[in-house]
Amino acid sequence: MRALLLAVLFAGALCGCSTQGFSIRRLPDETPAADNAAAIRHAAELKATVAAAAEHEAAAIASGAVTPLTPADAPSMYTYDPLERMNRSFYRFNARFDSAIFLPVADSYNRLPSPVRTGVRNFFTNLSEPKSVVNYVLQLRPVAGLRSAGRFVINSTVGIGGLFDVATRIGLRSDLTGFSATLARWGMHPGPYLVIPLLGPSTLRDGVGLLSDYGVSYWINVADLYRGDQAWALGVLNPINLRASNDFRYYSSGSPFEYETIRFLYVHQELIQDEALHAKTPGKVHVPGQPAGR
Repeated sequence: MRALLLAVLFAGALCGCSTQGFSIRRLPDETPAADNAAAIRHAAELKATVAAAAEHEAAAIASGAVTPLTPADAPSMYTYDPLERMNRSFYRFNARFDSAIFLPVADSYNRLPSPVRTGVRNFFTNLSEPKSVVNYVLQLRPVAGLRSAGRFVINSTVGIGGLFDVATRIGLRSDLTGFSATLARWGMHPGPYLVIPLLGPSTLRDGVGLLSDYGVSYWINVADLYRGDQAWALGVLNPINLRASNDFRYYSSGSPFEYETIRFLYVHQELIQDEALHAKTPGKVHVPGQPAGR
């Protein structure tokens, strides 16, 4: 009886396994010898490639076609940051605010239809043209100022208040500027590094420029947008629009030196932009903070 019961259970198990989804899988054969041989061949090929590149570089240096770099050619990693303790506190505050409030709101904003977000971006870009005109005049760059003025007139009329960037389509590209660039034009150094609450990395010169640009916009007061309740609405919408178009995420690099890296990149980007601005004037190609003639 027991043997019959076992036979019935065994037959049932076989019937249960004989379904459409039943399959037999085999693990791949372990081939450590073949894998090791392939790894050795790959290492040998990599070594030969590196050696060939080193020989090519040595030959180029010997022939004078390439000048070898020296430590003096590398940019200095030093960044003037006398307010580092305060800046680090603001950096941590900005990271927490961004994670808890700013970034979730920006992500929700990014769910709006693309034409809506493009229209908002065009609108705020157009609002920045008048202060660019003022600063181009202060920089003695009348051609660029006329271009910004033309963009503002075209986009404010044909572009329906700046919602559509018609000026770019007809060849008038956007090239915004501000008071910080004006100060750089006349030789002012960026100054110490500065982290502004809610706004992020900056310098003393950029902070002064930001306040001055807002003062110019407030004084011009296009369509009465910089006074009253509408000013508060625009003051909230514009930062959200800017954050939604920025892929930066605090502490996403995993590096313990993120603060130092951001500081270095921001300040040296300023110096590069200063050099490009000065290069438009003959004889002014010196980057502040670097030896003359570089």
